[in-house]
Amino acid sequence: MTNDHVAPHEIRPMFVGGEWRQSRSGDSMPTYNPATEELIAHVAAGTAADVDDAVSAAREAAPAWGGRPWTERAGILRAMAGRIRDQVDRLAPLDVDNAGLPITTSRVDVLRAADEVEYFAGIAGETKGSTAPLHPGIVSYTLREPYGVVGRIIPFNHPFNFSAAKIAAPLAAGNAVILKSPDQTPLASLAFAELVEDLLPPGVLSVLTGVGAEVGGAIASHPGIPRVAFIGSVETGRAVMRAGAEHIKHVTLELGGKNPMIICDDIDPALAAKEAVNGMNMRKTMGQSCQSNSRVFVHDSIADEFVGHLAEICNGLIVGDPYDEATEMGPLGFRGHWERVLGHIANAVEDGATLVCGGGRPDHLTRGYYVAPTVFADVDPGMRLFRDEVFGPVMAVIRWSDEDEMLAQANALDLGLTARIWTRDAARAHRLVAGVESGLVWVNGNATKPRGFPFGGFKLSGLGKEGSLEELVSYTREKAVMAAF
Repeated sequence: MTNDHVAPHEIRPMFVGGEWRQSRSGDSMPTYNPATEELIAHVAAGTAADVDDAVSAAREAAPAWGGRPWTERAGILRAMAGRIRDQVDRLAPLDVDNAGLPITTSRVDVLRAADEVEYFAGIAGETKGSTAPLHPGIVSYTLREPYGVVGRIIPFNHPFNFSAAKIAAPLAAGNAVILKSPDQTPLASLAFAELVEDLLPPGVLSVLTGVGAEVGGAIASHPGIPRVAFIGSVETGRAVMRAGAEHIKHVTLELGGKNPMIICDDIDPALAAKEAVNGMNMRKTMGQSCQSNSRVFVHDSIADEFVGHLAEICNGLIVGDPYDEATEMGPLGFRGHWERVLGHIANAVEDGATLVCGGGRPDHLTRGYYVAPTVFADVDPGMRLFRDEVFGPVMAVIRWSDEDEMLAQANALDLGLTARIWTRDAARAHRLVAGVESGLVWVNGNATKPRGFPFGGFKLSGLGKEGSLEELVSYTREKAVMAAF
């Protein structure tokens, strides 16, 4: 679905309890193309009353859905994955139009969503209990039961992927799901609902659009939703957790990262620069990834050469029309975020960091929320760029010579999502792995995580694991049973 198929005056309805409908308030909100700054469409602006309706439908549908054999639920998930793969050429343009992702990235995102849905279909039977010896004549065992209703709140940077992939585990575990689409990039979530609505009983999946504080807040605080999972900023994650605390909800959070890449003196500076750009996800998401290595700690002995290579690579990246197959970087997701990223760049200049390349919209582009790949050198821990998550194509280069001091700086923040370590010295690699405070560490690589590998952060970067058996089990409650006969 591209701009040619969505009229700007159209108000796209929400999918609530198996029906397409407008908001209870009748209000709508606009959504834009970040490459052109043009209005694409209006979507329904949901309210707490719409969340109430979705919860009522979900609670009615959940017992039958959770009571189905897991093989039936798995079969439906496999059907979903098949439809996603069959429709990749129709689905991928949605995130180009609404989120600015390059078409090459968007295709990969769609296919990875299908892979994750199929993965959870494959392990749906692993929500098992256990038995334990207790006493002659008494049988003791545990059961894994679904929560019933789950709320999932997703961010703007991977709209289709998150819409499809992040409902797979709760559905596989037997829950009904209420999905809150991203405020600024909602069209992919609605398209996913259209794609799969006939596969699920009414109420098992609802997709709500609207402002996060209104709809997301209602999901986080609703007494009828005992399990909530959120992906986004630390600030909003705190709000979700506070709202859930009133009803002692099970809350998992995948939050921000200001992730270190540690480059030792035994690594070729040219290779390190190439991998720093890869690890920053410049080409995939314009740096709009919580996993990006936005703080690059490079050994002083190779720092000058490294920065030179880094600038050369960044200056050569193709920034432009996200529909062009040659484009490597599209625009940022929406105006407000673009303005925030430019504000972070201005702060870095004000604080005295050395601007090596980039710093604003590329000269050849006159509209769109574009930011050229930007590198700052001579960054120190007293600067805002060292501490603040930019969530854009901006890297901070920090020189180091003392390993203990560098590791203390890498761990100095309250975030701990990912880290990358580059060295040929195995002993040093394992020492740094043990010392860095991050939930996921790559050594000499930027490879995609293996399917089923647990992902989640330390400290303020989150609670819980995703993309794995741990995630599936987290959508169940354990009941202990002792039965005497």
